[in-house]
Amino acid sequence: MDAIKAFFKHQAQYLQDEVWEVARQIGEHPELGYQEYFACEELGRFLQKHGFKVSRGIAGMETSFIARFSGTHPGPKIAFLAEYDALPDVGHGCGHNLIGASSAGAAVILSKSLELSGEVLVIGAPAEETSGAKVTLVEKGIFNDIDVAMMVHPGSQNVPIISSLALEALEFTFHGRAAHAVAASNFGINALDALINLFVGINALRKQIPQDMKVNGIITEGGAAPNIIPERAVARFYLRARKRKDLDELKEQVIRCAEGAASMVSANMTWRKFEFSYDEMHTNLSLAECFTRNLQEMGVTQIAPPQTAMGSVDMGNVSRVVPSIHPYLTLGTGIEIPHTRDFAQASLSSDGESLVLLAMQVLALTGWDVLKDKKLMRQIKLEFRSNK
Repeated sequence: MDAIKAFFKHQAQYLQDEVWEVARQIGEHPELGYQEYFACEELGRFLQKHGFKVSRGIAGMETSFIARFSGTHPGPKIAFLAEYDALPDVGHGCGHNLIGASSAGAAVILSKSLELSGEVLVIGAPAEETSGAKVTLVEKGIFNDIDVAMMVHPGSQNVPIISSLALEALEFTFHGRAAHAVAASNFGINALDALINLFVGINALRKQIPQDMKVNGIITEGGAAPNIIPERAVARFYLRARKRKDLDELKEQVIRCAEGAASMVSANMTWRKFEFSYDEMHTNLSLAECFTRNLQEMGVTQIAPPQTAMGSVDMGNVSRVVPSIHPYLTLGTGIEIPHTRDFAQASLSSDGESLVLLAMQVLALTGWDVLKDKKLMRQIKLEFRSNK
């Protein structure tokens, strides 16, 4: 390890207690999406203490922020992404308290270099668990002048290279006509029958689509009383596929199923997106390989091959506009299941502290390589343009 990286490692150890306190406080004060006022205050106070200029409420979201630290000379802009929302009834069962703290810690470590050229940013992205605020940040142009974006997520293995499933969230509403279910059933148009037809149609569709395409739905409205023919019925579906183009085709198939389901009972149908659409994650391999080298330099030898996460992340949308990585690092024994109280408890344990220390070091070392190695930066951008 060269002298400057040894310096960063020393800085990480020096900051460890302070960064862990931020992670612990956020973990012990879980907040749902767009309500993360405590978490924003903790992260903002920590970053301001170390010389960052913090702007809160960006892109029209009260609990979003950008923290900036400029070097002595021009250079690339490196963004570390912070997440900090919790799950209802579970708390930080996805370890977002660790994500926010490690990204902030990595940024502060880099800022301590007297040779810093470029700009280090922390972008606070709320509501990952619900509506995916990174989608809004992308649409508002927050990443337009960023050269590289990165974050680390706790998981069951060390996986530097991941992809994810693209996601559409569709709500279908069927409109019928109410009538007495016995005395005047022939005057009614049963919206619930149309909705059930949709589920039957989708079950048939599942047999025709590849196994890596997923359609999962629930009924949110199905009528008011058994003796009234339902005039309104509503269902929500998540559609997933490995590629956006495949997801677009699946979406059209499901919409056609809904149209047919409505026509079978002479009902009307409307649909809308009830959550943001997520793109699949495109890991920049040049950047991920740099992250892997630094992970190995920190003594980590158990590194898993590339994997596709069987879920969807709003970092996928970021990866379409800026070279990005979203690696996973092992939390604890790796057997804790995300989105559970056990995972939330692990995020507040000594295992969580160890993950934060490792994550902020590897992120900082990777950020430094990007800032100082012009050849690496060219490779990252060339790969990004080729894939785009």
